[in-house]
Order: sequence, then C-alpha cells, then structure tokens
Amino acid sequence: MAQLLDRAGKLSWVLFNSVFRFTFMFLNNCVAIPSYCLYLLLLQPLRIWDSSAFWHIEGVMFKWLLAMVSSWGWIAGYTVTEWGDDVRDISEEEAMVIVNHQSTGDVCTLMMCLQDKGTVVRKMMWLMDHVFKYTNFGLVSLIHGDFFIRQGKAHRDKQLVYLKEHLEKYYHSRDRKWIVLFPEGGFLRKRRETSQLFAKKNSLPHLTHVTLPRLGATHIILKTLTAQQENGSVGGDTGTRNKTVNKSKGLQWVIDVTIAYPKARPMDIQTWIFGYRPPTVTHVHYRFRHRRKKQDKTFLMHLGQKSGIANLLVSVSASLNGGRLFLAGVVICGLHLFLGME
Repeated sequence: MAQLLDRAGKLSWVLFNSVFRFTFMFLNNCVAIPSYCLYLLLLQPLRIWDSSAFWHIEGVMFKWLLAMVSSWGWIAGYTVTEWGDDVRDISEEEAMVIVNHQSTGDVCTLMMCLQDKGTVVRKMMWLMDHVFKYTNFGLVSLIHGDFFIRQGKAHRDKQLVYLKEHLEKYYHSRDRKWIVLFPEGGFLRKRRETSQLFAKKNSLPHLTHVTLPRLGATHIILKTLTAQQENGSVGGDTGTRNKTVNKSKGLQWVIDVTIAYPKARPMDIQTWIFGYRPPTVTHVHYRFRHRRKKQDKTFLMHLGQKSGIANLLVSVSASLNGGRLFLAGVVICGLHLFLGME
C-alpha cells in the first residue's frame, strides 16, 4: 500500500509538472514569437536602408529565442557535457556543421550547446526536415532563412536544386557563417535498418548507433559556397548584397558533431517540453578540420568512414553511469588524439 501511494504521489507530481511546464511554454511562445515577427515587421524600412544592420538585429533576437528553448531543458535538469575540439576558435569563420540525428531533441541540444560559441547562433543557417516548418518555431526559421528539405526519392533531385538556389540567395547576403545539417537524412530509428542493409551489400561497417550519411546536400553545400567565393559572384537580389559578401573567404571548416544520449535513449521535443524524464547529461563531441577544395572527394569518402568512429563514441556514452564516466572520458580523449594525427 505504501509503495502504491508513493508511486501515485510521483505520478501526480509528474503530471502537475508537465501541465505547468506546457502552460508556461505555451504562454512563452505566444509572447516571444509574435514579438520577434512584429519587431522585424516594424524594422522593414531599415532592411531597405541598411540590410546588414537589419540582419544583425534579427540575429540577436533569433539567438534570444534559441536561448529560450535551451532554458526549457536546463530548468528540467537536462545538461550537456562537451568533448573534443574547442569550436569557439573558429566561430567567426565559415563552416559546415554535420551532426548525427536520433530525434527531434537533437536540435534543442545543439541550441543549448552553441549559445556560448560567439556569434554563430545568430549567424547560422539550419537545414531541417520540412515537418519542422509546421511547428511553433517554423515561422521564425522561415524568416531567419533556414532551409526545409523533403526526404524521399521522389523529392531528392528537386530538393538539391532548391538547396543550391537557397544558398545562393540567402547565405552570404544575410552574412551567415555556419550551416548545420544532418547528413544521415532522417532519425536513427527510421534509417538504421536501411543503412545496415546498404552497408552489408557494399561491404561497409555495420553501425548500430549511427547510420551511413547521405552526401547529396553535403556535396551541394561544399560546391555552391566555394563556387561563390572562387567566381566572385553571389546569388540573390543585388539590393541585398553588402560589403560582408565581398569580404567572404568562402567555406573554410567542416565541424563533425556527435550527439550521444545515455543508455542510447534519445530525448525528443516532447521530453524538453514536458520534462517527465529525470535529469540527464547528454554528451556532445566536436572535431573540426580545414576544408580544401582539392580534397572534397576525399573528404566525402572520409565522412562515410568516420561513421564507425561516431558509432563507437555513441556506444561509449550509451553505457555511461557514474562509475564509468572517467573511463569514457579516457576512451573519447584517446580517440580524439588518434584522429588528430591523421
């Protein structure tokens, strides 16, 4: 009887906490998102007069909104431990960020991680599944200039063309620095079986915690952003071009980010909203390398091979509990040193 009452008390607290958090976040969104849109509407004359100043202000407000989302996890006790290279060293240079994808919570995790990485949050462009367009944050992402991509063979070729046009029109004209994409092309649980079948057929590593990346969008990004820099031309309306565009050095870095959840249990957006899971530490590993045009083909092959390393990193984190934390740190640091010698 005592155990039953104890469970009932815990369940009641979880339900109360979930309802309270949802109500707070609903009101939070009802105030913050319309305010963002209204301020940008009022600032449209500034966009015509000085587009760089307009997008600077928009970026600051965008960062505030991402900080708001990050706070939802922080209040619930969802924190992040970061490993590997210090990406703040290249926060002011153009980079492509590739991330493994397990759930909708990956985006929230990145929002939390990147808050202290200089100006990258307000100067970054996201590539997300088109489903995100219909969420509460979809309108904000549309205004910010993020790209929503459709999955599937029926849309693949057209989407790559649309991506190229989008980059030419918005990336440099809005002074973007980092572009974030999930090259696995979908959530782990949906892509794992297909990836393993493809790997078996082509004598590639058998992966459990990550999938083999799809390289279409990655190739378009590398080709398009570099071509703009080398040819000295940038797409988009001439009225939106500014001095920042002309000074661009093009894509300089590729940042490899691996997100690993304890016990291989990804956190989705519902978890961030309702906070029904106990406090959790998510592990994020960074590795960056300088990108050179002549090495693009080699890099694309290298990206596929490194899925095995990412799989091992996630496997280590999936087994984490208090006594194994130090051992995991030694393993990850050792892998980092090994990779750094390549």
